[in-house]
Amino acid sequence: MHVALDATYSLDRNLSGVGVYSREVLFGLARSHPQDRFLFCYRPHRFLRSFRDPLPRNAVRRLLRGAPKADLFHALNQRVDAPGRRTVTTFHDLFVITGEYSTPEFRARFAGQAREAARRSDLIIAVSRFTAGQVEEFLGVEPSRIRVIPHGVHVPPERSSPRQNLVLCVGAIQRRKNVARLVRAFERMPATWRLALAGAADGFGAAEELHAVETSSRKSDIDVLGYVTQTELEALYRRARIFAFPSLDEGFGMPVLEAMANSVPVITSLRSALPEVAGDAALLVNPQDPEELTAALVRLASDDALRADLAARGRERALQFSWESALGQTWEVYRELTGSTAPPD
Repeated sequence: MHVALDATYSLDRNLSGVGVYSREVLFGLARSHPQDRFLFCYRPHRFLRSFRDPLPRNAVRRLLRGAPKADLFHALNQRVDAPGRRTVTTFHDLFVITGEYSTPEFRARFAGQAREAARRSDLIIAVSRFTAGQVEEFLGVEPSRIRVIPHGVHVPPERSSPRQNLVLCVGAIQRRKNVARLVRAFERMPATWRLALAGAADGFGAAEELHAVETSSRKSDIDVLGYVTQTELEALYRRARIFAFPSLDEGFGMPVLEAMANSVPVITSLRSALPEVAGDAALLVNPQDPEELTAALVRLASDDALRADLAARGRERALQFSWESALGQTWEVYRELTGSTAPPD
């Protein structure tokens, strides 16, 4: 098979969930299908930078301009400027359309791109059932064209290391991540605890969220770390006793899965895709209810047995999500699209 993929988003300096997904799919598929050929296609503003990235032997780079010449084209981030011979598109989320989490200009541009991508795609991969439902509802895509394939996670070997009284939150600081409410809830935790915010402070509404930190009565106990490297992030997961992710809207919620893989007990939201990812292995709260978030933090901080139980259940939950499974299901979508298999019942 000859597969072209939009590799543009795999090159961000500070990789987001979309960037991590892009790299896992690009390099994972090329590695697991050495007999097949891959075109890694980059939009003009990223093409020169792509030469810093060594490619697999069975992959070549191309400028993404017009329809790629391959058996199929996989758009990895819900944008299709020109459809290929056959086209599959991954949709991660539609919160830009459904919530006030971006500027009106960005919202209009994103919504237009999403609608065009849906219209031009033969099949659509949604990263959660929640996102699949939104693609159906807001973009008018019939369910028969949607395949749900969750993200994966790399589960590290179990290790025993001393943890600290640290609440960790991972993700770009922006209005959608609900950092201000987390800060206010943290203020009512015991004085021996600290809060670490790991993520670039460049999202929509970041200034308002950071204002909550600057004016907090516990400001000296809050570390705003900015973007952290993968090595630094792994160290934070090993140190933290609690992972808090009270996001208002997520198409998947990769940090929740990463925390669970690292045996960190999780508090997260009972809305969007987060319950789908967390299952029964986390404390689920209404992210807009500060009292509920506070109660969950205080309870988990004081209950060693509950933390141990959630850590164990979380790790078991994470083991159900592998990149190998995600890649295998993605390849089956390719085979279906090229006529190698019949569609699922």
